Amino acid sequence: MKPHKHSELIKAWADGAEIQVLNYSGEWGDAPNPYWAEHYEYRIKPKPKPDIVVSRWVFKDGSTAQSSQSNVKYTFDGETGELKSAEVLT
Repeated sequence: MKPHKHSELIKAWADGAEIQVLNYSGEWGDAPNPYWAEHYEYRIKPKPKPDIVVSRWVFKDGSTAQSSQSNVKYTFDGETGELKSAEVLT
């Protein structure tokens, strides 16, 4: 007998992995209780990438330097690379 199309994912889910299903609009969504339908696509939910925090000393002319003392902290989204926040440190 041929194994179920999603047998590896079913095993991972049984061991505690979070599963997502591809919906009709082409986006992945959480599937806490998957149907395991043969015509659906499933995957293990990827771990989110952590935000990237960069601290710099910014001078009046706009130039920057890496320093043990920083006056500006930038936070970038780990998934998109987009700037989420910039904070002036005192």
